[in-house]
Amino acid sequence: MNFLNDFILLLKARYPIIYVSTYEEERIEYIIRLCCKKYIARTYYSWDFINGYQGNPNDSGFAAKNPIEALELVEKLTPETASVFVLKDYDNFLKDLSIIRKLKNLNRELKTQPKNLIIIAPEINIPEGLRELITIVEFPLPNYLEIKEELKRLINSLQQDILDNQLNELTIACQGLSLERIRRVLSKIITKYGTINELSPNLILDEKKQIIQQSQLLEFCIPNKKLDDLGGLDNFKAWLKQRDAAFSQSALDYGLPYPKGLLLVGVQGTGKSIAAKIIADEWKLPLLKLDFGRLFASLVGQSESRVRKMIQTAEALAPCILWVDEIDKAFAGTQTSGDSGTTSRVLATFITWLAEKTTPVFVVATANNIEWIPPEVVRKGRFDEIFFLGLPTRQEREAIFEVHLKKCRPTKLDTFQIPLLSDLTKDFSGAEIEAIITDAMRLGFSKKREFTNEDIIISIQNCVPLAKTKSKEIKALQSWVESGNVVPASKY
Repeated sequence: MNFLNDFILLLKARYPIIYVSTYEEERIEYIIRLCCKKYIARTYYSWDFINGYQGNPNDSGFAAKNPIEALELVEKLTPETASVFVLKDYDNFLKDLSIIRKLKNLNRELKTQPKNLIIIAPEINIPEGLRELITIVEFPLPNYLEIKEELKRLINSLQQDILDNQLNELTIACQGLSLERIRRVLSKIITKYGTINELSPNLILDEKKQIIQQSQLLEFCIPNKKLDDLGGLDNFKAWLKQRDAAFSQSALDYGLPYPKGLLLVGVQGTGKSIAAKIIADEWKLPLLKLDFGRLFASLVGQSESRVRKMIQTAEALAPCILWVDEIDKAFAGTQTSGDSGTTSRVLATFITWLAEKTTPVFVVATANNIEWIPPEVVRKGRFDEIFFLGLPTRQEREAIFEVHLKKCRPTKLDTFQIPLLSDLTKDFSGAEIEAIITDAMRLGFSKKREFTNEDIIISIQNCVPLAKTKSKEIKALQSWVESGNVVPASKY
């Protein structure tokens, strides 16, 4: 476990004040106690605001409801007394001037003593005056082996039997959950089903949905689109099919890394959002939607904290699809923003994570205006591929008409002249073709009859496609595609 090795190194190197960001208070306490007992031989002290110091009989209850007195115990012990002081939720007191001064004074003393102050808090909340003194450590969620061992222990305690393949599937489903949530969800599974079976992962997914709702940074979407709902885009579909098992254990055993993501660029209404939903449906993965506007907050540093929280939440649901809709609008804000660089820092954090992430979070970003996206985003390494979704070809328009007419009139498809309709809708997007059919249906319904081929033609004549009103932007996109920097999603 890399965290354990790094943490022991910090303690041995006499880092005076260590800040551990985690919601798993019990688990981090267990690991710190393990370090004190097995690796560095130090006395363990634990303090919280209500109960004061606990665990050591001589100091039980000391400094209850007195955070400044909690620091004074460090000075009362002799300099040679090797100790670790765990302060829970102490971030709530770090803005107090007396606490700041006391920590600065202690920092000088602890550099020469075998003592460490460890602050445990769910979020990083450090004032500017202490940032240079405090070392921040991110405590990762339990890994595959830790989860598997915990599940074995819990299942044995419940006197349940489980097959090896079921245990592996359950372990994968639990990845991204804390041990406390895993205990709760396993209890829920046993209460509802009486045993662990093929339905168990559904309750785990419900638990992960709760994490999304609590964060208020991401939206849990239902991937209600199938591959058959998308007309054309054969290159994109082939790419998708080739990676059906990209997140399987067999792919990892083969030596393949997790795919990073896709950037879908193109004209409005060409199916970019539908494509994101189709990826989630094809790969049978949860779909999360990110609205960049939710990441920005009024307080200094809070926006950057929300980005980190969003990343942790997405990774908690992994493997999953993270859909970033209209990412170009977020980057457009960096050109006009007067927020002292907050927008730039937020996006820089997100871009760095895109390049360096090793967790199975597949990012699908959509964009309409490539000029707003910085070059470092579209370079290789951020995304596995960049697809351009242009206006549909004649053959693709036929496929789009067929898809939508099959949905509303599956038994009367032969009454429509699809080749003619395709010819009449040159430069129409897929969304515009769908709207035309809906308008034709309204026309027929208003006259209390079935809608016809002629109704669709009338709707076509009444519609001005976006290609005519936004011709300049579309030509710029097509020129960019011809430069060879992007793969066409369609076969021309």
